[in-house]
Amino acid sequence: MQRKTMDLWVGIFVILGVGALLILSLKVGNLDTYNSGQSYSIKGNFENIGGLKVRSAVKSAGVVVGRVTDIQFSTVTYDAVVIMRIDSSYEFPMDTFASILTSGLLGEQYVGLAAGGDETMLKDGGSIMITNSAVVLEDMISRFLFDKAAEEDDF
Repeated sequence: MQRKTMDLWVGIFVILGVGALLILSLKVGNLDTYNSGQSYSIKGNFENIGGLKVRSAVKSAGVVVGRVTDIQFSTVTYDAVVIMRIDSSYEFPMDTFASILTSGLLGEQYVGLAAGGDETMLKDGGSIMITNSAVVLEDMISRFLFDKAAEEDDF
């Protein structure tokens, strides 16, 4: 009888462990469910999106207000078109500023929204006109190296 009780508790802990790993993997992969019941779609054009992915977070003041639903390439403007779903409980003015930011030093990238002061709000299918592309680490390093080389040539 004691052996069966021990096997039962081991089984319960194994099931709980597998469940915890499943939840953790969903959180890490941005596959957790997001309230998509009441939301609206907006888009923004970026010159460089870096490592931004579909299902990346859209944040304002550090709060997740939506998710990236699609990333396309525009053959007209030759830039990336990022389509986002924003929870309808959050409204943003027409002059909202969108940036592609990074969580931590080498963390995941997300779209950061900074609200403007316009009284008219973005509607479903609206576009964010003011965008700031992702900062690419390789570009920063090459600028630093070229600036140092230019300084040495001046002496």
